[in-house]
This record gives sequence, C-alpha cells and structure tokens, in this order.
Amino acid sequence: MVIDKLKEFLRLESASGILLLIAASLAMVVENSAAKYLYDALLGTPVEIKIGDFEIAKPLLLWINDGLMAIFFFLIGLEVKREFLAGELSDPSRVVLPIIAAVGGMAIPAAIYASINWGDPVAMKGWAIPSATDIAFALGVLALLGSRIPQSLKLFLMTLAIIDDLGAIIIIAVFYTADLSFSSLLLAVIAIVGLFIMNRSGVLRLAPYMLIGVVLWAAVLKSGVHATLAGVLTAFFIPFKREAGETHTQLERLEHDLHPAVAYGVLPLFAFANAGISFEGITLESMLHPVPFGIAAGLFVGNQIGVFGFSWLAIKLGISEMPQAVGWVQLYGVALLCGIGFTMSLFVGSLAFEQGGPDFAVDDRLGILSGSLASGILGYVVLRFFSGNNRPAPTPS
Repeated sequence: MVIDKLKEFLRLESASGILLLIAASLAMVVENSAAKYLYDALLGTPVEIKIGDFEIAKPLLLWINDGLMAIFFFLIGLEVKREFLAGELSDPSRVVLPIIAAVGGMAIPAAIYASINWGDPVAMKGWAIPSATDIAFALGVLALLGSRIPQSLKLFLMTLAIIDDLGAIIIIAVFYTADLSFSSLLLAVIAIVGLFIMNRSGVLRLAPYMLIGVVLWAAVLKSGVHATLAGVLTAFFIPFKREAGETHTQLERLEHDLHPAVAYGVLPLFAFANAGISFEGITLESMLHPVPFGIAAGLFVGNQIGVFGFSWLAIKLGISEMPQAVGWVQLYGVALLCGIGFTMSLFVGSLAFEQGGPDFAVDDRLGILSGSLASGILGYVVLRFFSGNNRPAPTPS
C-alpha cells in the first residue's frame, strides 16, 4: 500500500517537475522577446473583488502568489497532517534522520547567505531564500534515474521535503509578516474557532470547511500575515475520518483530488509568473553580486554541508540509522538535489524583496536559478554515474 502510494506520488511530482521547467523556460523566453510588454502587462492586470465595503484589489501576479499559492500550501498542510497521523512522520524511528537533515538543510544555507550579505539590511531580508527544497524538481530528477534509486532513498527525500516545507511555513509566519490589522486577525481567529468546532463535532462534509477556509484566507490576507498560511491552517482541521462505506478518509480523498490540480496547474502557473528574468545587461559582475551569489552558494554548497553533513553526524553518533539499502554516495547525491529550491525559494524571495526594488527582484531569481541548476545537474551526475556500485553504509554499533 505504501509503495503504491509512493509510486503514484512520484508520477505526479516528476511530471510536475517537467512542467515547472517548461513554464520557467517559457517565462524567460517571453521576457527576453518582443512579447515582453504583453507578459508584463498580463501580470500587472488589476483584478478586483468587492462586496460592500470589503475590497481586495491586486494585480494578477499577486493573486497568483497570494491566492493560488494558498491552495498549494493547503495541499502541503493536508500532506503534513496525514503523515503525522498515519504516515512516515508518525513513526519516530523513521523520522529522526530526515528531521536532522532538514534542520541542516535550512540552517546552513541561511547562514552562508547571511555571512555573504552581512551588513546590508535590505539584502539580509533574503536570508531564508536558499533554505527551501523544491520537492517536485528533486523527485523529478530521481524519477529520471528509475530503478537505480532505492525506494527508501525516495522516501527519505519526500519526508525531508515535507519537514522542510513545514519549516518554511513557520519562517513565513514569523519573519515575513507585515503591519498587523487586529480587526482582521480577530475575524481570522473566529474562523479558526469555527473550523475547530466543526472538526470536534464530527462534521465530515467538506463544503463548510472550504467556505470558512475562504473567509479565513480573506481575513489573513487583510491582517498582514501572509495569506498562504490560511491554507495550512484550514488543512489542519480537515477531518481524518471515513464516511460510512468509504475506504479513504475525507482528508485523503481531498488530497488525492487536489494533487493533480496543484502539480499540473498551480505550480507551473506560479513558475511562469515568477521566473521571467530579463538577461539584458547581465554580466559576471551581476552574478557575483552578494544577493544572487549568496543564494546560489546557500543552495549549492549549503545543502551539501547541511543535509549530508548533519546526516553523517547523526548516523556516526548513533542517533539515527541510514535508510535501508542506501550508501553514502547516494545520500550525498540526494543532499545535492535538496539544493534545488525553485518554487519555494521564488516564493520566499517574492516576500523578502517585494519592497526591495526591481534590482533585488532580479538578483534573487538569478541566484535561485543558477544554484538550483548546479545542484540538479551535479546531483543527477553523482546518482547516475557514481552510485552504481555503491554499497549500503554500515550501521554504527
């Protein structure tokens, strides 16, 4: 059962990774062509919803980043809840190594970026950009390697990425919150209480949860806390119970139905809207600017040190065990793939530099693309050509 679910998940994520690459490439092609003004005009199109005195007016780009990405975070919340209640995160013995690796994969890249940009208060806003792993791209690379990669290694990467996403959610909530509106926060608290009451009362129909979830999203959007967090909060209250005659819980059914829409729609659209970089005037000097250089170094070098180094220490100290049938070279290859930070890094970058001016908006994307590309290529090469005869690492006695 677990293997079947894993295979289905991998099929979705690997295909999504390919679509992400196509969408990002298309955005860069359009931004550097005669159609650039159409691309910019499309993303800048004002979209407005007004009900009485209540109004939400944003350009299309922010509707994608604040609205559609809330659906992405809703799906992450569903996955995290399921994993904690009935998946890999429910077994402490299996989750220790991914937790340690995820902590290293968030802390070391952030430290590298901060050390390079120390003293520049605007640039320091981007410290969290290289701390996120793009699970769709990383699993897409693993899918290209087929049977060369043991299922235990894929499961390790999936668990690590879920923990990493949870860490990103906490970072966004704590460090990327604007001026607060307490009246909107009060409405958000009321919505959360409503979700809690429905969950504890045994309400299984999904429609009431979705309706209150929309209210919660609007309240959080107006509160100054980033709106995508409403998706996570709503997901945590979706019931993990089965209706009479059903084989899957409401949460599992919703997650299954939502995953294709997010993998094939939301994420590629986000990539197309956020990866449009103009290469006009880009030189080696611009690549070595502290912001893109710090991001690229954090993604590429930081994950090698953080994910692999922390995992090596945990295994050598006997805190955790190596995944079954996995060797050191394969673990190092996966650590490299964790440096692919495309989707989540772009999202955190949009929050960090939304008031930093257009130069920073370009700088952070250059670093994300170069660091992710280097990590993905080298990770593939290591796993494809250097781990064929890789023997599983011995378990410390």
